[in-house]
Amino acid sequence: MNFLISEYKQGEHPQVSLPTTQIYVLLQEEGMRKMISDFYDLLIQSKISNLFPKNPIALEKAKEHSADFFIQICGGPQYFNQNRGNPMMARRHAPHPITPEARIIWLECYREVLQKLDLPEDIILSFWNYLDVFSKWMVNTKSNKIEE
Repeated sequence: MNFLISEYKQGEHPQVSLPTTQIYVLLQEEGMRKMISDFYDLLIQSKISNLFPKNPIALEKAKEHSADFFIQICGGPQYFNQNRGNPMMARRHAPHPITPEARIIWLECYREVLQKLDLPEDIILSFWNYLDVFSKWMVNTKSNKIEE
C-alpha cells in the first residue's frame, strides 16, 4: 500500500475531504478506539512525545478525545461535538509547537497503525489521504531544520 506524505508548504490550508464512512462501518466504535489508542502508544515513544501527555490519566483522555473526533468525522456518533463542542482542531492545537517535521512523524505513526488493519486498501487510503491533508492544517511552527 502506498502511503504518500505530500509536501507541506508553509501557510497552506488545502481543502480537506472527509474519509469514507466505510472505515467506521467496518471497524465500528471499538475498532476505531483501538486504532487511535495504538496510534497514541506509538506517538508517546516517538521523537514528538513531548507534544503528548505523560500522565496516564491525561493520555487516556487525549486518546478518548481523539477517538471521539475520528469516530465523528468517519460517520459515527457526534461524540466530539456533544462533549467538546465544534472541533476547531487548529485552534485546539495552537498551544503546541507543531513543525512540518512533527507532522511527518505523526503521519508515520499513523502509517504503522494503518498497515496493520485488515481492511480493503481503498478504505485505508481514503482515511490516509484525509490524515495527510488534515495534518497540514495542524502545522503552526516553522521548520526546525537548519537551512543551508
